[in-house]
Amino acid sequence: MKQTTENRQDKINRIVIVGGGTAGWMTAATLIKVLGKNYCDIRLIESDQIGTVSVGEATIPQIKLFNQILGIDENDFIKKTQGSFKLGIEFIDWHKKGSSYVHPFGDYGTTMNAIQFHHYWLKGQQQGKVPDLEGYSLAAVAARQGKFMRPQNMGNSPLSQINYAFHFDATLYADYLRDFAVERGVNRTEGKVTDVSLRSSDGFIDSVLLETGERVEGDLFVDCTGFKALLIEGAMKTGFVDWSDVLPCDTAVAMPCKAKDTEVLYPYTQAKAQKAGWIWRIPLQHRVGNGYVYPSKFVSDEEAVKTLTEQMEGEPIGEPNFLRWKTGIRKKGWNKNCVAIGLSAGFVEPLESTGLHLIQSSIAKLMSLFPHQGFDQVDIDAYNSQSRNELEYIRDFIVLHYKATDRDDSEFWRYCKEMKVSKRLQAKMDVYQANGRIFRQDNELFTEVSWLAVMHGQGIIPNGYHPLVDVLSEEELARRLAHIHSVIQKSAETMPMQKDFIAQYCKALHST
Repeated sequence: MKQTTENRQDKINRIVIVGGGTAGWMTAATLIKVLGKNYCDIRLIESDQIGTVSVGEATIPQIKLFNQILGIDENDFIKKTQGSFKLGIEFIDWHKKGSSYVHPFGDYGTTMNAIQFHHYWLKGQQQGKVPDLEGYSLAAVAARQGKFMRPQNMGNSPLSQINYAFHFDATLYADYLRDFAVERGVNRTEGKVTDVSLRSSDGFIDSVLLETGERVEGDLFVDCTGFKALLIEGAMKTGFVDWSDVLPCDTAVAMPCKAKDTEVLYPYTQAKAQKAGWIWRIPLQHRVGNGYVYPSKFVSDEEAVKTLTEQMEGEPIGEPNFLRWKTGIRKKGWNKNCVAIGLSAGFVEPLESTGLHLIQSSIAKLMSLFPHQGFDQVDIDAYNSQSRNELEYIRDFIVLHYKATDRDDSEFWRYCKEMKVSKRLQAKMDVYQANGRIFRQDNELFTEVSWLAVMHGQGIIPNGYHPLVDVLSEEELARRLAHIHSVIQKSAETMPMQKDFIAQYCKALHST
């Protein structure tokens, strides 16, 4: 066995992060928090001349864990990013025109006799005796009513189980994390990288050259340069796996607008399907984030701007901001001594608000497989394998929204309905279609509840349900379903309106 010393001589001494934005500053903030300023030098290079993609972010509940690890005060964070809370996503016109469903951050009903609740509900539905599934989810019911509060310590009550995420201004979030990171010892360098130097011996990155002429050397380089992928692709030619055959949207135009002064601030993101693609709506405290995700093959930029502005509820703030991408994943997210985090590592459209989670998840994987200067290939392979798996599962979940549809009113929707999907996704749909069964695999991001919400919402109706549901008598089943529904409705009634909750705890001090 190799001998180890108390302090390894080959530890990483210099980490260079290229690119700011949310990816760069989330990475920097985590590294400085976990490593401290004495372990190694952490430097982030960003240029004020290069805009970031930040278009107003919607998140999923995992972001709370990230903030907790950093020790961020949630009310302070909401105030400073002009944020609001999020209990789920509403999908409008996806199953068919006129349809709407919420993908909630929280369970439906409660598991009984070790069998998932929805099987009991399916039996009731097949007998035509129960309200829609949504009525059994506190997150969905509260979201529709504009209500929000944090979980309460109330034992078995659904109010103890409230799961939530945030909407916030991504630029303000990056600024917030930058202040956090710099205060703790991250060195920020204003500058533009003009060249990347590779070692001739092994192809590792040796240094990056700045426009000023300064050369910055490092042991570990983190590529947070967005779609440009300046290091991982520009210099290292890592390669890319294209997924646009199953996710044909390749462009978005984003444009925030003024918020209407209404009584209700709804705690959910909206995704409204169009003839091709979809429009998002993200409500913050002082404005609304809007964007149209579309396939350039079917929609021109001019049409996109027209469609988006016609559907916005208020006066636009600023000019249209176009983003163009290729859906897919880098062949290796970690190549030699370079790790790509954020858009440089791969991209699936923001339909389920996974962008920030993928940054967070990449950082977590980097920390658990943190290298020494020897860079063991087995660690790098483990990182790449885990990253690919995670993104493939997310891709399949997003593809489900397009594939399982009754819409055939445009060339785009006809294409989606007929497209060939991965064997794994097809198997998941088939198993649910047969008897309503759903299994979470390989610790994938989206749980059984999420798969249920979307498969049910998109109109997949199982032929049967779990046979052991029949252990309960018809009367007992009806009684339990009625009781659970009643508890959910009463719980929602006790919750405050989100607007009042924010006014009490975390109202932004000023608008931007």
